[in-house]
Amino acid sequence: MKKGADDVNPRQGAALGLVSLPMNPDSYTTMAQVRAGVDEIDRQIVALLAQRFAHMRAAARIKPERGHVRDEERKALVIANARAEAERLGAPGDAIAGLWDQLVEVSIAYEMDEFDRLKG
Repeated sequence: MKKGADDVNPRQGAALGLVSLPMNPDSYTTMAQVRAGVDEIDRQIVALLAQRFAHMRAAARIKPERGHVRDEERKALVIANARAEAERLGAPGDAIAGLWDQLVEVSIAYEMDEFDRLKG
């Protein structure tokens, strides 16, 4: 079976000189398209998470005291914002809020480690 442009991973497609069209899951007709789209989104999410953790390093550098790393009021706001944005976009708010709770906790732990590394 011959592969067409729709059956190629977006990153592979770019390497092959194929034009990467915007992803539109409603137009997918194959699991290869679905998987390629998910893989591309995962790549983008990891890149954004790397940027988020760079911000945690900056926070660790800027905050004067380790006790300032955990801020429950800010945590609640970040989770509420993620839930609201998910719901605005038609994604499951409870699931996103749960993910964000985990993300914020991991971010706090990372920031504490960075604080200790920088100022310990």
